[in-house]
Amino acid sequence: MTTAEVLVDAEDGILTITLNRPEARNAMTLAAARLIAEALDRLDADDSLRLGILTGAGGSFCAGMDLKGFLRGERPSIPGRGFGGLTMQPPKKPLIAAVEGYALAGGFELVLACDLVVAADNAQFGVPEVKRGLAATAGGLVRLPRQLPYRIAMELALTGDMFPAARAHAYGLVNRLSAPGQALAEARKLAQTIAGNGPLSVAASKRVIVESQDWPADELWTRQAAMTEHIFSSADAREGSAAFAEKRKPVWQGK
Repeated sequence: MTTAEVLVDAEDGILTITLNRPEARNAMTLAAARLIAEALDRLDADDSLRLGILTGAGGSFCAGMDLKGFLRGERPSIPGRGFGGLTMQPPKKPLIAAVEGYALAGGFELVLACDLVVAADNAQFGVPEVKRGLAATAGGLVRLPRQLPYRIAMELALTGDMFPAARAHAYGLVNRLSAPGQALAEARKLAQTIAGNGPLSVAASKRVIVESQDWPADELWTRQAAMTEHIFSSADAREGSAAFAEKRKPVWQGK
């Protein structure tokens, strides 16, 4: 019986996408990339889903590109979507990486494309492409210096050495550390907190943070207003205020 290379599960408004090639440390294949892209499309299209979690089965996140497939001429990228169907086009809704074991090469680049990161305290990150005569072109070279201090990013890219989770956490690359084997559980706690908030507010907040990185200073406020003004006249804004006043949980409609 053939086992799916990617498992997808929806529960409590959270879509969990699990890379499922544990025998290969979840190395990415073209088939898996296509399945991830399909799952991310589902995440953005389904109003009942608030956010996603990307993780790996068997104690590893993703060891990068499947090199056996590469030697056969296969590259696990989707045109316009990038490595793993994610790196060039992350979802509009928040995506959390839950990392156990190794997140290396393209696997680390998947992490860098996510919005939040929860990692086991013994997890290891890295872009070892230079050790193989390759380059971290699925986001590593462009995202690392945006998410880490310049010289730390340069060190990782030029040495190809591993970057332990504790050091990644100290530099702010990892949001939360967990005990080994508990990264997914900790990521679910974080996801549940986000899922309990107003969906319009969450979506707009992510969009402003992501897109404002290169906005001209004299356009910051007008561009932000264009993305957020609708929130204040929404039914959810009224519901959130009423729920606070009435000391109850809000019932969001997403409108």
